[in-house]
Amino acid sequence: MIENILLALALAMDCFTVSVVCAVILRRKAWGVMLRLAFLFGFFQALMPLIGWFLTSRFSALIEAYDHWIAFAMLAIIGGKMLLDAFKKEEKPSIDPEKPGAQLLLAVATSIDALAVGISYACTGYDTLGSLTAPLLIIGAVSFLMSILGYFLGYRFGEAVNRKMRPELLGGIILIGIGLRILLSHLGVI
Repeated sequence: MIENILLALALAMDCFTVSVVCAVILRRKAWGVMLRLAFLFGFFQALMPLIGWFLTSRFSALIEAYDHWIAFAMLAIIGGKMLLDAFKKEEKPSIDPEKPGAQLLLAVATSIDALAVGISYACTGYDTLGSLTAPLLIIGAVSFLMSILGYFLGYRFGEAVNRKMRPELLGGIILIGIGLRILLSHLGVI
């Protein structure tokens, strides 16, 4: 149980960070956005290990070999666009956390590395769907709660960030950093 909670916390760090960035970009309390983000982050953080577990028997080598590249590419593209937009004169952020499409993209991008967790579950004795229920619920719930916490902290301290730099610049750097961390950890560099 403790291992599953620690694993869930580790997976939820990306959700937490992206939620902070979304709140900084919005500069206001947006309960609907916060709850949708938290739900999507929790849902996909729980769904991806399930998908990884299901696919392990047929495609584990393919998934494990490329999941980190896919996550890195998605986060680098989003982060890169945010960086470019930070230096433009326009006031509208490059990614609009209020748009469901953007929320879905962020949720999927931050949860792709969780596929590997499903692969590891299949290799470590989780041989039935019933045995996965508790770990997946823990992962989803922790990601949901960490996303809400991140949004509140981003809202609370975001104004200080907005005064010193454009939130798109900070968000772009953070998203690219998350992508690099995923890539480098899977490549065994860190």
